[in-house]
Amino acid sequence: MNFNFLSPVSDLVLAHNELLSQQTLGKKIKIHSKQQGVPELEDVQLAIVGVLESRNDVNYIGEAFNLDEIRKSLYSLFPGNWHKSIVDLGDINKGESVEDTYFALKTTINILVQKNIIPIIIGGSQDLTYANYRAYDDLAPMVNIVNVDSKFDLGDSAKPIKNDSFVGKIILDQPYNLFNYATVGYQTYFNSQEEIDLMDKLYFESYRLGQVSKDITIVEPVMRDANIVSIDLNAVKASEVSARQKVSPNGLDGKEICAISRYAGISNKVTSIGIYEYQPSKDDTITSMLVAQIIWYFIEGVNFRVKDDDFINDDSYQKFITLVEDQELIFYKSTKTQRWWIEIPFLSEINNKLKRHTLLPCMHQDYLDASNNKLPDRWYKAFQKNCI
Repeated sequence: MNFNFLSPVSDLVLAHNELLSQQTLGKKIKIHSKQQGVPELEDVQLAIVGVLESRNDVNYIGEAFNLDEIRKSLYSLFPGNWHKSIVDLGDINKGESVEDTYFALKTTINILVQKNIIPIIIGGSQDLTYANYRAYDDLAPMVNIVNVDSKFDLGDSAKPIKNDSFVGKIILDQPYNLFNYATVGYQTYFNSQEEIDLMDKLYFESYRLGQVSKDITIVEPVMRDANIVSIDLNAVKASEVSARQKVSPNGLDGKEICAISRYAGISNKVTSIGIYEYQPSKDDTITSMLVAQIIWYFIEGVNFRVKDDDFINDDSYQKFITLVEDQELIFYKSTKTQRWWIEIPFLSEINNKLKRHTLLPCMHQDYLDASNNKLPDRWYKAFQKNCI
């Protein structure tokens, strides 16, 4: 197993771990250390990977950082009633160039996902999502990304990649593997009207902060359809984080970001998640603990995954058919989990991207809307993308 890119967890963190209770997470997970080397990955389901790269941050001024405080916080938490095995693979250090770091991350994620291990990436700048996406080039024909962020990060794809413009590269760089891109928790005043219009034109999904705060459950079907989840810590409001991390007085609170992370964990399709834009500082116990809890809730979600979307057995679902305008809409409801899906019809005369996207996760509310002659927004966007 070639994990030459990875450096071990620091002795400082390991020494701190020695002092913790035997019941803590730090005592239950396998850890890459100088003494023991990289742990065996047999029967491992989740892997933590740090990435010490932030040179493509638009505000980068040459400083180094580490993830020790996040690890100390995470190790000190108590696990839930979990049956998944977890490994901390240590950190990917900065390469000679940012492209070298991307290559190391891409390769690491690719190896892990092929082994059915979910990487949990703790990063510097969010442009690392690009490397995460590229890891799927030979793994999946079409990829869905959910970005938990106050901004769309579309940017100008003609310019070099930065942490506020990486999505433009994902959309326009070959091979074209992106099917859907959804932003959760965006704040209108941080996004130009051109970017908002472009999101609409491409039939991508966007959920405003107000919508998410009003009803957090709208995030669940979006996560159920995601392969990659990218969380920008700058989506969290200033009062929840330490001094260097403060970006905006408005944003998601700690409870909301953890609920969103748990939805990502519960999703059967999510095979990698990244938490980015961490800015360590002297007073930094708050942000590192928040990141640790975001990770904790993701792992909790993964432990509660239920396979409920095969619909082979007639007893496993109920089927509902409604008519909206002149369009027949077919809904499925899992009898195991009560979760809902809507069918997207094939257009046989069109080069169809949606061979594995025929069933789109949705909410009970979408069925109620359809019953009242209103087309569900998610269905409409997926249907239009299928026609492009």
